Amino acid sequence: MTSLILAVEDLTVSFDGFKAVDKLNFYVEEDELRCVIGPNGAGKTTLLDMICGKTKPTAGTIKFKRFQLQDMIEYQITRLGVGRKFQNPSVYEDLTVFENLEISYPKRRGILGSLFFRRDRALLDKIDKVAEDIFLHEVLRHKAGQLSHGQKQWLEIGMLLMQDPELMLLDEPVAGMSPKEREQTAELLKRISSGRSIVVIEHDMAFVRMIAHKVTVLHQGRLLAEGSMDQVQNDPKVIEVYLGH
Repeated sequence: MTSLILAVEDLTVSFDGFKAVDKLNFYVEEDELRCVIGPNGAGKTTLLDMICGKTKPTAGTIKFKRFQLQDMIEYQITRLGVGRKFQNPSVYEDLTVFENLEISYPKRRGILGSLFFRRDRALLDKIDKVAEDIFLHEVLRHKAGQLSHGQKQWLEIGMLLMQDPELMLLDEPVAGMSPKEREQTAELLKRISSGRSIVVIEHDMAFVRMIAHKVTVLHQGRLLAEGSMDQVQNDPKVIEVYLGH
């Protein structure tokens, strides 16, 4: 029996009286690849912001495994096993691909971790594997600033993989990618979802269809519909407020 890795219940956040997320219930199972869709302003990114601790909810709870996240700060949530990728890739452009992956390794954290850190075979093997996974093994020694936009998106996913998160939150991971890169990213996400859960916010419906186990549709901060891609695409409410436009 599959168990829940994330349980969001009655989640609400208000900004100057405007409810960006309103009494939302949202559940993700272990090893699930979930896509969250909806029109601009639906609360999708705000939901991820609250799960990762960037934004504090006004009300409600966020439970990751046995931990209550709503009162934790970002680095505590990261250390529990939640990784977040934002809309725009955030990589160290003056460092090589290898160095970007290396500094993401958890044992490099903190002053003592950096002072006493030594490269060993386990680290080098991990970097090799992650670089292969994200299609960047051939450019390991290139500076990140030389990469294409799509490659930078992959590198940031690789930086998360170096931390072995159990839950990955990805905000528009194929934005700005070519059709070929989108296909490769779908292959990548399906492969790395084995042994972890992934929540993806995306507007590209063809990409969502390629990867999603289940699709959640948000509208005005609330749950509008949920189910398979076929179910939500044929839902009259979804067609009216989102897909029909």
